[in-house]
Amino acid sequence: MHCPFCANDDTKVIDSRVGADGLSIRRRRECEGCSSRFSTYEEVEILDLAVQKRDGSSEPYVREKLEAGLRKALEKRPLTAEEFRQLVSEIEQEIQKKMENGRIESKEIGAIAVKKLKKYDQVAYIRFASVYRQFEDIEEFKKELQKL
Repeated sequence: MHCPFCANDDTKVIDSRVGADGLSIRRRRECEGCSSRFSTYEEVEILDLAVQKRDGSSEPYVREKLEAGLRKALEKRPLTAEEFRQLVSEIEQEIQKKMENGRIESKEIGAIAVKKLKKYDQVAYIRFASVYRQFEDIEEFKKELQKL
């Protein structure tokens, strides 16, 4: 692990703790060069997952795409970085449960994200749902709002 302050290669782990979600590990580290301390997080990564898109094509799962969509929906909403990490983690746990033979449909990922967002923030939920469900007009928007 490189020190973010001096780029030294030699760092030592001072403390390790399981994250609140139970799926990540927080490590407190100290640089042996400059003695600065910093934290790192280790998480489970989904590998070799193919996403079946609406047009029938397939592409590898990319966490950053999910995060970008969630960030847009959550823009200017009161969600901490830790809560965001937790949300992404919960969505990925659900993806792992629902994938079959290393594949999942993009609409399934969207449905999982919508369901999880609804618990965290209703405004972000509506924002995400409007794109995911491709609302055509204000009436569809109103119907979704009335469900809330």
